[in-house]
Amino acid sequence: MEGIPLVLSNAALFVGLGVLAIVVLVPAIWVIAVYNGLRRSQVRAKNAFSQIDVQLKRRFDLIPNLVETVKGYMVHERATLEAVIAARSQAAGALGALGTTEGAMLGAASITQLANASTALDGALGRLIGLVERYPELKANQNALQLQEELASTENRIAFARQAYNDAVMRLNEQIVVFPASVVARTFGITEMGLFEADAAARAAVAVKF
Repeated sequence: MEGIPLVLSNAALFVGLGVLAIVVLVPAIWVIAVYNGLRRSQVRAKNAFSQIDVQLKRRFDLIPNLVETVKGYMVHERATLEAVIAARSQAAGALGALGTTEGAMLGAASITQLANASTALDGALGRLIGLVERYPELKANQNALQLQEELASTENRIAFARQAYNDAVMRLNEQIVVFPASVVARTFGITEMGLFEADAAARAAVAVKF
């Protein structure tokens, strides 16, 4: 009979340890699962942005070739050509700044700056293409036509990449702000990423009129 209390004591100890393990391990496993989910969403969003990066750089490479091709014909359109080069430089600078101002975090401020610069470049290119249509010699220039086609193709790829990136960012940002995952995000410094969207003023300024 004397052994019964000892057996009960051991059983209670095991039960207590089991309860303690559940109390500690279950929350820990949940935190790990949420953290990993947030990090995976970050990786997907950053990978989606890398596709935008590739296409933007391709467009930056094509623009000087187009300007060089058409400038001999468009001697009276110097201001338009210079505006395109200036807009390209600004957009390229905004893209390059992402790697120095916020690292790979792709915050709202820097992404909006890049989107605004890209929108301004869209407008400058639109005005240039519109003027090209007024020059019969350029409309028959195969090099100019090919560059315009490549730019149009690149623009379509940018649009698809931008949509994929914004979708990935929206999923990440939703996870970050929804409780209780928001507690994990705040604890580990996982912040929202910026959408690739120009602000209202930049969108209004890009209206192209001929």
